[in-house]
Amino acid sequence: MARYIGPKSKIARKFKEPIYGPDKYLEKKNYPPGQHGVNKKRGNGKVSEYSLQLQEKQKAKYTYGILERQFRGLFHKASAKKGITGEILLQMIEFRLDNLVYRLGIAPTRAAARQLVSHKHIQVNGKVMNIPSAILKVGDVVGVRERSKSLEVITDSLSHHNSSQFPWLEWDESMMAGKIMLVPERDAIPENINEQMIVDLYSK
Repeated sequence: MARYIGPKSKIARKFKEPIYGPDKYLEKKNYPPGQHGVNKKRGNGKVSEYSLQLQEKQKAKYTYGILERQFRGLFHKASAKKGITGEILLQMIEFRLDNLVYRLGIAPTRAAARQLVSHKHIQVNGKVMNIPSAILKVGDVVGVRERSKSLEVITDSLSHHNSSQFPWLEWDESMMAGKIMLVPERDAIPENINEQMIVDLYSK
């Protein structure tokens, strides 16, 4: 399965949440897309527990832009660690390089962050890194490559970003770089995802 590149409003309406950011179409049509969307809004028929769990996993994948194989791999790694599997899973996803570039405000969206990383505009600990799915760790520093610091997409994104929004990240404006200070607690991750439903789905 390739990464989804279709209409983002369609996905937002499917999950009834602005998972890609503010969406004017979601506000106007707060029911699923398709010819039967209105009927679904009225609540016709029951939704199975499995269906709800699957939908939660799909929502997480679309939100973070992760493919099924990558997502399953992250789950298996999370389940092998001590602690709450669902929370560890989200923490690992938050430590993906593309997500960190987005969280630090270097890019306006995760899709834009993946592109910046792939095009070698981002460096980790002073070295260029072009793998969006790379999992970083506490103490790593994510910054903008020197020759890329004047890119409009980066400067514009940073100008609209609140650098204190995520206390587990420390931003150095003069260096255009951010450091991972600690592993975020679940309540520090703003995504509206029920990770326990995902754990239950994969545990079947």
